[in-house]
Amino acid sequence: MEEEFHELTDRVRAELRSPQDLVAYERLLGLARKNTPAGREELARMLVAVERPLWAREIAAFILGCAGDKRAFETLVLLLNYREPVRCATAAHALGRLGDPRTARAAAALATNPLRTAYALHPVRLLVELRAPQSVPALIATLERLLTPHNPYWRVALACVEGLGALGDRRAVPALTAATAHPRLAAAAAASLARLGVHEDAARAAGGGTPGEGAAADAGPRGGPPADRS
Repeated sequence: MEEEFHELTDRVRAELRSPQDLVAYERLLGLARKNTPAGREELARMLVAVERPLWAREIAAFILGCAGDKRAFETLVLLLNYREPVRCATAAHALGRLGDPRTARAAAALATNPLRTAYALHPVRLLVELRAPQSVPALIATLERLLTPHNPYWRVALACVEGLGALGDRRAVPALTAATAHPRLAAAAAASLARLGVHEDAARAAGGGTPGEGAAADAGPRGGPPADRS
């Protein structure tokens, strides 16, 4: 976790606003360096303490999560669904190392929630990393929902396309074939189909998708691509 931990602590240091914050920050780093059972107990208490700043709970959860301490689970899932992508990425990294069987279910719930699509990129990537039973169904469901004209969350759709190719499950063929009709996804979808041993044209002939429909719409109004809010 060395590189990711340094990135986290460097980012958090820029958020500190007072001398008291700096003292608390240095205390957290000291606990991380010692890596003792007593230190992990103190970190776990920080996760539930009243009026702790978010950055302190983030560092504590990251340390515990990477150490496989399941007490970090709830805080990390909260951060995985946070409005700041950099915090989502940090949480996903720790959750991928936590080894908690609840992680895949939580990531699948976040990825497939249509009200949280703007924050679904890191849950999608985490599902690919976990290779859990929930991963392929969740990625297929998310991708299918995003294959609509003018959908602004094409980066989430692209992560689904690439992830389904990496997971190598042929249940994804119909959704991937449909994705070839979308200009931003077409190349990645064709590559993922190839990884599954399926030629794009053969998949179309088998009824996996109807390229052409929605392609012009997906390109957005003349003069520019669709809005990108992801």
